[in-house]
Amino acid sequence: MKARIIQFRRGLKRIHERHFILDVDAKSREEAEKFIDKEVIWTSPTGKEIKGKVSSAHGNKGLIRAIFEKGLPGQARNTEAEVK
Repeated sequence: MKARIIQFRRGLKRIHERHFILDVDAKSREEAEKFIDKEVIWTSPTGKEIKGKVSSAHGNKGLIRAIFEKGLPGQARNTEAEVK
């Protein structure tokens, strides 16, 4: 299933470099919670893969939070990742 990378997980003063918020077209938090513990793979334009894992739902509108093994580059925003 395809997911779109929205943004870094961030607070007012701190950005979590390995945490990202993804949109999987879920309509509610309950639908998003079905993706917890699934693997996420982002492929760079050069073919390098960075793997992560869905940790939890984010908010009430169906977004999910994923933690990657390495931080993704800023160019990864608004690109697609695959949720397995």
